[in-house]
Amino acid sequence: MVFTALIPFAIILFYSGWMNREMVFWLLIASLPFSFEYQLNPSLGLDLPDEVLMLGVSLFFACAWLYKPTLLSRSVISHPLVILLLAVFSWSVCTAFLSTDKIISFKYILAKTWYLGAFVLAPLILFRDKMKLKKAAIIFSASLFAVMMIILFRHGLKGFHFSTINEAAAPFFRNHVNYSSMLVLLFPLLLVFYKTVQQKKYMQWILMAMGLFFAALFFTYARGAWLALLAGIAAWVLMGGRKLVPAVIMAFGIIIFSLYWISREDRYLKLAHDYKTTIFHSNFSEHLLATYQMKDVSTAERFYRWIAGIRLAGEHGLTGTGPNTFYNNYRPYAVPAYRTWVSNNPDHSTIHNYFLLLLAEQGYPGMILFLLMVIAMFYYAQQIYSRTKDKFIKHCSLAIAMMLAMIVTVNLLSDLIETDKIGSIFYLCLAVLVSVDLLDRRSLNSSADI
Repeated sequence: MVFTALIPFAIILFYSGWMNREMVFWLLIASLPFSFEYQLNPSLGLDLPDEVLMLGVSLFFACAWLYKPTLLSRSVISHPLVILLLAVFSWSVCTAFLSTDKIISFKYILAKTWYLGAFVLAPLILFRDKMKLKKAAIIFSASLFAVMMIILFRHGLKGFHFSTINEAAAPFFRNHVNYSSMLVLLFPLLLVFYKTVQQKKYMQWILMAMGLFFAALFFTYARGAWLALLAGIAAWVLMGGRKLVPAVIMAFGIIIFSLYWISREDRYLKLAHDYKTTIFHSNFSEHLLATYQMKDVSTAERFYRWIAGIRLAGEHGLTGTGPNTFYNNYRPYAVPAYRTWVSNNPDHSTIHNYFLLLLAEQGYPGMILFLLMVIAMFYYAQQIYSRTKDKFIKHCSLAIAMMLAMIVTVNLLSDLIETDKIGSIFYLCLAVLVSVDLLDRRSLNSSADI
């Protein structure tokens, strides 16, 4: 009876969103840094307000596309990056049918569907001109900068101590790792803003914002984000020399070879830590030293789960255990020598490496398809940057390449692509690459006709 009474309100709400779907999309972009986790019950959580907005954006733009299929041109649908993304998603669906827990896996597929709808389908429909791309960059940057200032101020009140950064980042971020992983993405955008503005006063404001950004990033005390910043700067340098793609392939090759070498003949057992001395350090200097000495609990726990994931893949190499099932399956494959005092894993966290997560849950095909998509994204960023004569498009491709390098680096030490904060930006990067590639091709064709 209650649901029947709500139907008219649901229709009005849908119609309002349908008529103002572009505004809902901008609200979604603005909400990403501000969103927080809310537990509906012990087993079900929701990120508010962005997940609600994601669902709305996906629904509105999917309906708009079905109503008017010409919203997506054939050149968009047939773009290699879109095809690769569809291949990655299709394989996920296939592995869900063979999952060790089909209910969990299909929940994952459902959630992934509205992620892709909100951050790939909607942008591909909207980003037909430069103004929309600029608007998205400005809205996201302003929102993230505002959250950064709030957290920086709150952290300052607590003395900028390492032990208080997680508390300062709440409720917007679960911990300092999640916070720093999104914060570092602000640098490429500030850099591009600085390179594109003409007025000197705006350049000074951007330089001030950069100074605050570096201070905030330093006080996150997140090693992965600092490394990601260096990776982004390296991508910037490599783009200029047209060496980005070879460098990316070489980096992945070294990582794969290293994993293969260390897994042979049980060499990894020689690196096992001492359970009694591997602890969490509240002092950051001790934390860094412990990382180097393999006595930091977070580093040791990563090795514990990475080894378990690789061993799991040895038995489930073709299709994995199914999307979102790593937690339920990894313990029998763990090596006791690497166990830490947090290995009971009350937070139900996963493997802390997105590529290994795909290997464990979706097998070698899933990991390889995703790896090919990532390399293709770097390839298109480099190709657009080298080909275009349009400064705006050149700067777009540079920012995307830097952000991709940062996201990939962070996800070698985490699996944040599966979160609303980082996953949304990753898929948005893909949509922007497709959009600027087609914009540039149209511009070049127009010039050739003249």
